[in-house]
Amino acid sequence: MARYIDVHPDNPQPRVIDQLVELLKDDQLIALPTDSGYALVSRLDNHDGKDRILTIRGLDDKHHFTLLCKDFSQLGTFVHVDNSVFRAVKGVTPGPYTFILEATKEVPRRLMHPKKKTVGVRIPDHAIVHALVEAMGEPLMASTLILPGETEPRSMGWDIKEELDHLVDAVVEAGECPAVPTTVVDFSEGEPEVLRVGAGDVTRFE
Repeated sequence: MARYIDVHPDNPQPRVIDQLVELLKDDQLIALPTDSGYALVSRLDNHDGKDRILTIRGLDDKHHFTLLCKDFSQLGTFVHVDNSVFRAVKGVTPGPYTFILEATKEVPRRLMHPKKKTVGVRIPDHAIVHALVEAMGEPLMASTLILPGETEPRSMGWDIKEELDHLVDAVVEAGECPAVPTTVVDFSEGEPEVLRVGAGDVTRFE
């Protein structure tokens, strides 16, 4: 059974964040609220975590995983960002955007796209995510919690606890979050290509 952990949405309690850090370090898989629905998250070095996420979501290994980063400095350690991309990404972060970029050697190879060697990155505008990534000292491996046959991410903790009780190790409850996924923009070929229109405005990328 998954643990059900209450966290204040605006002022996350440090002791609860510490508890979540310990779970992640113990290779647990957590359903975490973000600014664009719930995400499944684990630590970068959790080899089992990737496979568990793919199984829950019904995806294959060509799925782009996303690194949840605390700020632009951390993001720049894991992906290659030139000046034009820097300006475009900086202008809309933190916020509900995922950017596909060429990965650096800091990204575990198993998290990269098998052919393109790219990875998704984002800086969520969400207090719990920020506190948790800050406490971990590294990005979190993440994938939006959209279940097979569905088009929107889950947005309520109790609902996830009920359905995925034996598939995840913990569910973070912080009240309902938006049920709209991120807007996904691919910069891997230089020019922006909008792969998914979501919560973030796409005007500047069209």
